[in-house]
Amino acid sequence: MAGFAPTRQIEKELWAAGHEMIVGIDEVGRGAWAGPLMVGAAILPRERRVNGVRDSKVLTEKNREFLFDRIAAWCLAWAVGGASQEECDELGMAAAQRLATRRAIEGLGVVPDAAVVDGKWDFVSPHVAHVEMRVKADRYCLSVAAASILAKVTRDRIMRDASASYPQWSFDTNKGYPCPLHKAALQGYGPSAIHRRSWVFMDHYVPYPGVPRTLRFDEQREQPTLF
Repeated sequence: MAGFAPTRQIEKELWAAGHEMIVGIDEVGRGAWAGPLMVGAAILPRERRVNGVRDSKVLTEKNREFLFDRIAAWCLAWAVGGASQEECDELGMAAAQRLATRRAIEGLGVVPDAAVVDGKWDFVSPHVAHVEMRVKADRYCLSVAAASILAKVTRDRIMRDASASYPQWSFDTNKGYPCPLHKAALQGYGPSAIHRRSWVFMDHYVPYPGVPRTLRFDEQREQPTLF
Protein backbone atom coordinates (compact mmCIF):
# COMPACT_ATOMS: atom_id res chain seq x y z
CA MET A 1 0.00 0.00 0.00
CA ALA A 2 1.50 3.30 -1.11
CA GLY A 3 1.72 6.58 0.69
CA PHE A 4 2.68 8.09 4.02
CA ALA A 5 1.28 6.14 6.99
CA PRO A 6 -1.05 8.35 9.08
CA THR A 7 -0.83 8.24 12.87
CA ARG A 8 -3.01 8.94 15.91
CA GLN A 9 -0.87 11.92 16.98
CA ILE A 10 -3.67 14.47 16.57
CA GLU A 11 -6.15 12.16 18.31
CA LYS A 12 -3.66 11.69 21.17
CA GLU A 13 -3.36 15.45 21.58
CA LEU A 14 -7.13 15.74 21.79
CA TRP A 15 -7.45 12.83 24.22
CA ALA A 16 -4.79 14.47 26.42
CA ALA A 17 -6.82 17.69 26.35
CA GLY A 18 -9.80 15.82 27.79
CA HIS A 19 -11.80 14.93 24.68
CA GLU A 20 -13.17 11.41 24.70
CA MET A 21 -15.02 10.77 21.42
CA ILE A 22 -13.01 12.07 18.47
CA VAL A 23 -14.32 11.80 14.93
CA GLY A 24 -12.27 12.12 11.77
CA ILE A 25 -14.18 13.75 8.91
CA ASP A 26 -13.40 13.97 5.20
CA GLU A 27 -15.35 14.82 2.05
CA VAL A 28 -15.26 13.37 -1.43
CA GLY A 29 -16.94 14.47 -4.64
CA ARG A 30 -16.69 18.23 -4.25
CA GLY A 31 -14.87 18.59 -7.57
CA ALA A 32 -17.04 16.16 -9.53
CA TRP A 33 -19.39 17.32 -12.28
CA ALA A 34 -21.99 14.65 -11.55
CA GLY A 35 -23.27 12.64 -8.63
CA PRO A 36 -23.49 13.34 -4.91
CA LEU A 37 -21.11 14.98 -2.49
CA MET A 38 -20.24 12.56 0.32
CA VAL A 39 -18.75 13.12 3.78
CA GLY A 40 -17.26 10.28 5.81
CA ALA A 41 -17.05 10.22 9.60
CA ALA A 42 -14.97 7.70 11.56
CA ILE A 43 -14.40 7.21 15.29
CA LEU A 44 -11.48 4.86 15.96
CA PRO A 45 -10.51 2.75 18.97
CA ARG A 46 -7.48 3.98 20.89
CA GLU A 47 -5.28 0.93 20.44
CA ARG A 48 -6.02 -1.45 17.56
CA ARG A 49 -5.37 -0.40 13.97
CA VAL A 50 -5.88 -1.73 10.47
CA ASN A 51 -2.74 -1.98 8.39
CA GLY A 52 -2.61 -0.13 5.08
CA VAL A 53 -4.93 2.78 5.90
CA ARG A 54 -3.89 5.82 3.89
CA ASP A 55 -5.41 8.93 2.40
CA SER A 56 -7.88 7.51 -0.14
CA LYS A 57 -6.30 9.54 -2.95
CA VAL A 58 -3.03 7.58 -2.83
CA LEU A 59 -4.72 4.15 -2.89
CA THR A 60 -5.95 2.24 -5.89
CA GLU A 61 -9.64 1.49 -6.21
CA LYS A 62 -8.87 -2.18 -5.55
CA ASN A 63 -7.03 -1.35 -2.32
CA ARG A 64 -9.79 0.94 -1.12
CA GLU A 65 -12.39 -1.77 -1.70
CA PHE A 66 -10.16 -4.27 0.12
CA LEU A 67 -9.88 -1.98 3.14
CA PHE A 68 -13.50 -0.83 3.33
CA ASP A 69 -15.00 -3.73 5.32
CA ARG A 70 -11.94 -3.94 7.57
CA ILE A 71 -12.17 -0.26 8.44
CA ALA A 72 -15.93 -0.44 8.97
CA ALA A 73 -15.49 -3.35 11.41
CA TRP A 74 -12.58 -1.60 13.15
CA CYS A 75 -14.34 1.70 13.85
CA LEU A 76 -16.16 2.29 17.11
CA ALA A 77 -18.67 4.16 14.95
CA TRP A 78 -18.74 5.35 11.36
CA ALA A 79 -21.15 6.86 8.86
CA VAL A 80 -21.22 8.47 5.44
CA GLY A 81 -23.58 11.35 4.76
CA GLY A 82 -24.47 12.67 1.34
CA ALA A 83 -25.88 15.65 -0.51
CA SER A 84 -27.48 14.82 -3.84
CA GLN A 85 -26.65 16.62 -7.07
CA GLU A 86 -30.01 18.43 -6.78
CA GLU A 87 -29.03 19.67 -3.31
CA CYS A 88 -25.61 20.73 -4.60
CA ASP A 89 -27.31 22.75 -7.32
CA GLU A 90 -29.98 24.23 -5.08
CA LEU A 91 -27.85 25.02 -2.03
CA GLY A 92 -24.38 25.60 -3.45
CA MET A 93 -21.38 23.47 -2.55
CA ALA A 94 -20.56 25.03 0.82
CA ALA A 95 -24.07 24.52 2.19
CA ALA A 96 -24.30 21.07 0.59
CA GLN A 97 -21.06 20.05 2.31
CA ARG A 98 -22.39 21.22 5.66
CA LEU A 99 -25.60 19.27 5.04
CA ALA A 100 -23.74 16.07 4.16
CA THR A 101 -21.56 16.53 7.24
CA ARG A 102 -24.58 16.91 9.51
CA ARG A 103 -26.07 13.74 8.07
CA ALA A 104 -22.80 11.84 8.61
CA ILE A 105 -22.53 12.96 12.24
CA GLU A 106 -26.17 12.12 12.91
CA GLY A 107 -25.56 8.68 11.40
CA LEU A 108 -22.84 7.82 13.91
CA GLY A 109 -25.29 6.91 16.64
CA VAL A 110 -23.01 8.58 19.23
CA VAL A 111 -22.20 12.21 19.96
CA PRO A 112 -18.54 13.11 19.32
CA ASP A 113 -17.05 15.89 21.40
CA ALA A 114 -14.19 16.70 19.00
CA ALA A 115 -13.65 16.46 15.26
CA VAL A 116 -10.57 16.55 13.04
CA VAL A 117 -11.06 17.87 9.50
CA ASP A 118 -8.73 18.38 6.57
CA GLY A 119 -7.97 21.95 5.53
CA LYS A 120 -8.67 25.41 6.95
CA TRP A 121 -12.45 25.56 6.60
CA ASP A 122 -14.72 24.52 9.46
CA PHE A 123 -17.74 22.88 7.82
CA VAL A 124 -18.50 20.81 10.93
CA SER A 125 -19.59 23.37 13.56
CA PRO A 126 -21.99 23.58 15.32
CA HIS A 127 -22.57 19.83 15.12
CA VAL A 128 -19.41 19.01 17.10
CA ALA A 129 -18.33 21.15 20.04
CA HIS A 130 -14.61 21.30 19.21
CA VAL A 131 -13.29 21.24 15.65
CA GLU A 132 -9.59 20.80 14.93
CA MET A 133 -8.67 21.96 11.43
CA ARG A 134 -5.41 20.59 10.07
CA VAL A 135 -3.99 20.97 6.58
CA LYS A 136 -3.38 17.56 4.98
CA ALA A 137 -5.15 15.81 7.85
CA ASP A 138 -6.27 13.13 5.38
CA ARG A 139 -2.59 12.25 4.96
CA TYR A 140 -1.39 12.53 8.56
CA CYS A 141 -4.40 11.77 10.78
CA LEU A 142 -5.52 8.15 11.00
CA SER A 143 -9.21 8.80 11.68
CA VAL A 144 -9.46 11.29 8.80
CA ALA A 145 -7.72 8.84 6.44
CA ALA A 146 -10.18 6.13 7.50
CA ALA A 147 -13.10 8.50 6.89
CA SER A 148 -11.72 9.37 3.46
CA ILE A 149 -11.73 5.70 2.42
CA LEU A 150 -15.25 5.10 3.75
CA ALA A 151 -16.56 8.14 1.89
CA LYS A 152 -14.67 7.43 -1.33
CA VAL A 153 -15.71 3.77 -1.60
CA THR A 154 -19.33 4.61 -0.79
CA ARG A 155 -19.45 7.28 -3.48
CA ASP A 156 -17.59 5.15 -6.05
CA ARG A 157 -20.14 2.38 -5.59
CA ILE A 158 -22.99 4.83 -6.12
CA MET A 159 -21.40 6.08 -9.33
CA ARG A 160 -20.70 2.58 -10.63
CA ASP A 161 -24.35 1.71 -10.04
CA ALA A 162 -25.41 4.91 -11.82
CA SER A 163 -23.34 3.99 -14.87
CA ALA A 164 -25.81 1.21 -15.66
CA SER A 165 -28.53 3.84 -16.15
CA TYR A 166 -26.24 6.43 -17.77
CA PRO A 167 -23.65 4.43 -19.76
CA GLN A 168 -22.76 7.25 -22.18
CA TRP A 169 -20.93 9.26 -19.50
CA SER A 170 -18.64 6.41 -18.25
CA PHE A 171 -19.40 7.03 -14.57
CA ASP A 172 -18.05 3.57 -13.75
CA THR A 173 -14.55 4.79 -14.55
CA ASN A 174 -14.56 8.58 -14.07
CA LYS A 175 -16.98 8.62 -11.10
CA GLY A 176 -18.40 11.92 -12.35
CA TYR A 177 -15.08 13.78 -12.49
CA PRO A 178 -14.00 15.57 -15.68
CA CYS A 179 -11.93 13.58 -18.16
CA PRO A 180 -11.78 13.53 -22.00
CA LEU A 181 -14.45 10.84 -22.34
CA HIS A 182 -16.75 12.64 -19.92
CA LYS A 183 -16.35 15.95 -21.73
CA ALA A 184 -16.96 14.32 -25.11
CA ALA A 185 -20.13 12.67 -23.79
CA LEU A 186 -21.43 16.02 -22.54
CA GLN A 187 -20.82 17.57 -25.95
CA GLY A 188 -22.55 14.68 -27.70
CA TYR A 189 -25.40 13.82 -25.33
CA GLY A 190 -25.72 16.81 -22.99
CA PRO A 191 -26.03 16.35 -19.21
CA SER A 192 -27.51 13.30 -17.56
CA ALA A 193 -30.09 13.44 -14.78
CA ILE A 194 -27.32 13.29 -12.16
CA HIS A 195 -25.13 16.11 -13.49
CA ARG A 196 -24.72 19.28 -11.43
CA ARG A 197 -26.38 21.69 -13.80
CA SER A 198 -25.44 24.85 -11.93
CA TRP A 199 -21.75 24.26 -12.64
CA VAL A 200 -19.85 26.33 -15.19
CA PHE A 201 -18.98 23.29 -17.34
CA MET A 202 -22.55 23.59 -18.62
CA ASP A 203 -21.51 26.82 -20.37
CA HIS A 204 -18.53 25.21 -22.09
CA TYR A 205 -19.34 21.56 -22.80
CA VAL A 206 -23.11 21.48 -23.37
CA PRO A 207 -23.84 23.01 -26.79
CA TYR A 208 -27.62 22.68 -26.67
CA PRO A 209 -29.52 25.94 -26.05
CA GLY A 210 -32.49 23.91 -24.82
CA VAL A 211 -30.43 22.62 -21.86
CA PRO A 212 -29.17 25.80 -20.16
CA ARG A 213 -27.08 26.05 -17.04
CA THR A 214 -29.24 26.14 -13.91
CA LEU A 215 -28.86 29.23 -11.77
CA ARG A 216 -29.49 29.09 -8.04
CA PHE A 217 -31.83 31.69 -6.57
CA ASP A 218 -28.94 33.73 -5.14
CA GLU A 219 -27.22 33.70 -8.55
CA GLN A 220 -30.44 34.73 -10.29
CA ARG A 221 -30.70 37.83 -8.15
CA GLU A 222 -27.18 38.84 -9.17
CA GLN A 223 -27.93 38.66 -12.90
CA PRO A 224 -28.19 42.02 -14.70
CA THR A 225 -31.66 43.01 -15.85
CA LEU A 226 -33.06 45.46 -18.41
CA PHE A 227 -34.81 47.48 -15.72
